[in-house]
Amino acid sequence: MNVIDNRLRELGIELPTPPAPRAARIQMAKIAGGFLFVSGQLPSWNGELRYVGKVGREFDLAAGQAAARLSALNVLAQARALLGNDLDRIAEVVCLRGYVNVVPDFFDIAQTVNGASDLIADVFSVRGAHTRTAIGVAMMPYNAAVEIEAQFLLA
Repeated sequence: MNVIDNRLRELGIELPTPPAPRAARIQMAKIAGGFLFVSGQLPSWNGELRYVGKVGREFDLAAGQAAARLSALNVLAQARALLGNDLDRIAEVVCLRGYVNVVPDFFDIAQTVNGASDLIADVFSVRGAHTRTAIGVAMMPYNAAVEIEAQFLLA
């Protein structure tokens, strides 16, 4: 058993089945130049989209953070699938980008994306220190509350 899988087990975290692309002919994850790029992931669990609606209207900050965490779980699921079930191949988490579907007067966008950043930090420890962008948007695909994408440096 590898280190990251052991850490997931210690934290009581199960990863969902990695979802297939819904609307485009894209790769959900791709390795290029020693980096692993994971396409934006929505807050779904085994194909069921959860957290549909806007943070600040249908969802409060805590629910938005839960949506970001679930999206990040899907990022890890995509990474693990592409890496042959070996998340230990990730040397560093380089960057997360979070997009939050918000009403105009919701300003806790960065705090919402913390749901993803906190998960990554908990799972990868020192290797999980990352740069990040958090953006509030007027609309998301399928009206999802959050979308998270990531870049990883491979060992």
